[in-house]
Amino acid sequence: MKKVLTIAGSDCSAGAGIQADIKTISAHKLYAMSVIVSVVAENTFEVKKIEDLSDEIIKAQIDCIYEDMKTDAVKIGMLSNKRIINCVIEKMRQYKPDNIVLDPVMYATRGACLLQEDAIEILIKDFVPMCTCITPNIPEAERISGMKISTVDDMKKAAAKIQSMGTKSVLVKGGHYDGDAIDVLYDGENYYEYTTEKIPTKNTHGTGCTLSSAIASNLALGKNLNQSVKDAKEYITNAIKYNLNIGKGNGPTNHFYKFFEGEN
Repeated sequence: MKKVLTIAGSDCSAGAGIQADIKTISAHKLYAMSVIVSVVAENTFEVKKIEDLSDEIIKAQIDCIYEDMKTDAVKIGMLSNKRIINCVIEKMRQYKPDNIVLDPVMYATRGACLLQEDAIEILIKDFVPMCTCITPNIPEAERISGMKISTVDDMKKAAAKIQSMGTKSVLVKGGHYDGDAIDVLYDGENYYEYTTEKIPTKNTHGTGCTLSSAIASNLALGKNLNQSVKDAKEYITNAIKYNLNIGKGNGPTNHFYKFFEGEN
């Protein structure tokens, strides 16, 4: 059985982070494993508190995975500070896993900052070159590339700029735009556009986590990058379409929509 590891923060409301990743990987009929780096107290309308774990327990979790089960892909989500980033980089360099998908989580759906400013440069300089694919949304792509993004052409320029920093590929997510949801993938040679109709809903908590986990899952299944992103885009679109009407704020998507439809 193919195995996917997620390294990220834990979301007690289970719409994002580790919990969303495990649901997504499981929905792809793969074995999900997790390394928790931070415990996040949040719900659908606020992030109340973040408590980061120690280097020792983070490294020990990663060692346990690679000393026993190993991985076919790794999804990396929220790494809230430079200490944790350096910790994970050290272990990725040690074990050299295939198919690293990085979701450079900087902001929560409600706008809360989840990545300390002094950690961003380390993420760009030392982590991006290790990745198979990174999946920034528009604000994150603007921060990483240092340019304003207003059009699809800007998305392509930003993707090329970020890809030149060393990663194999970049998927710039256009969900912040009005109109259709357009994502742009650049693999160093070709651009690919993925367009779906934007679904009118506020229930989008954890969409970035879910999409990146779906890409990692598809790569673990042996699909090429373009097909992995295409299938992941279809998966997240349906998870949003059949969203779960839970909570007072931005509710979760439905990771198991294939098994039951949510409430719109």
